[in-house]
Amino acid sequence: MNRVLSRCLLAASIAGLTAASAAQASTTLRMSHFWPDGSGINQEIFQAWADAVQEASGGELTVENYPSQTLTRADQAYQGAVNGISDIAITAQGYTAGRFPLSQIVELPGVSDTASQGACILQTLYDDGHIASEYDDTKVLFMFTTGPGYLHTVDNDIQSPADLSGLRIRRPTAVAGEMLEQLGAQPVGMPAPDIYTSLQRGVIDGLSFPWEGMKVFRLNELANYHTQVPFYSLVFVATMNQNSFDRLSPEQQAAIEANMGMQWSEVAGRVFDGLDEAGKQEAEEAGHTIRVIDNPLEHDEWAGPLEAGIENYLSELEGRGLDNARDVYDAAMAAREACSVEQG
Repeated sequence: MNRVLSRCLLAASIAGLTAASAAQASTTLRMSHFWPDGSGINQEIFQAWADAVQEASGGELTVENYPSQTLTRADQAYQGAVNGISDIAITAQGYTAGRFPLSQIVELPGVSDTASQGACILQTLYDDGHIASEYDDTKVLFMFTTGPGYLHTVDNDIQSPADLSGLRIRRPTAVAGEMLEQLGAQPVGMPAPDIYTSLQRGVIDGLSFPWEGMKVFRLNELANYHTQVPFYSLVFVATMNQNSFDRLSPEQQAAIEANMGMQWSEVAGRVFDGLDEAGKQEAEEAGHTIRVIDNPLEHDEWAGPLEAGIENYLSELEGRGLDNARDVYDAAMAAREACSVEQG
């Protein structure tokens, strides 16, 4: 009887160790971002990435998706990943003012014409080492951008820079804000999820935003006038807490690394381009007024402020001791040509 009991206890012990081992092998990662749960960006980029990682890991990795700032606010998301509040954060570099100055060179007017091109340029700069040092405190997964950000207002038809005088315009980053200020507008900073309410209550008169954002955040419901003059392209990073990555098994790390870099930058670029088209179409179908400024960097009225904004930003970085700022800008423009060819 004792021998039978011992065998039973041994079998139970082995089963328990096996279950514990399996539990340890399965790891859950928390992913934080600010886009709405039902948005195409969340579903087609972030949830698709989470699913791809789970599949590549053979089910050993599960990524819990926390959209809509439910885990960390947009302007705290990157630091949240650094501190381990989230394992993975996806956010705009411009929401952490001054932290990613070289990366934000890609936001300057004339650097990219589409989200796909911008994503390719940004990821190329990172892969080539031009901006990698700005992310030494996390493990970068992939980078991407919006398409060009235009002007959208509730009641004001912006046909020339003079029409911006005195208007309270939500600015996405300090870089775009400086250009808006030069044009006579009053730039107002706030995370994207706060724009709808602010526009609805009259806290701001308009905003600078890509067509994609107008659709994703339902802003076409409020803005009736749109002027297609590109002030910026917002840059984003999907990144991971380094300790969270280091704690993974080699097989789990391999599943993450198989889903990093340009392949997912390209996915994001395509999704954003599609949403840009859909956002503009939505405004057209609603009968909104849309003004298109062709070749703004060569336009009599718009070129001056845009070119001044580019020069001021590069000079500011040099004044902060970033002597390679123009080299990074030149590398971005070279990548622009290469990325344009690749997309063609």
